[in-house]
Amino acid sequence: MEILYLLLPISMGFVLLIGGALWWAIFSGQFEGTDKAAQSVLLDDDKPSNTSNESPEQTEGR
Repeated sequence: MEILYLLLPISMGFVLLIGGALWWAIFSGQFEGTDKAAQSVLLDDDKPSNTSNESPEQTEGR
């Protein structure tokens, strides 16, 4: 029974700590724009990354 005098305040402290961290994350903008980075992968680039006019077969021998 005496262990409850130790465990209850510790567990309530953890709940308050986790609640404070969640409150900070919500109100500091941590969850804003969560889809932007995921959707940017799907967008095409305007120009191709390989701008040389040589075919891959010509560049393999180099």
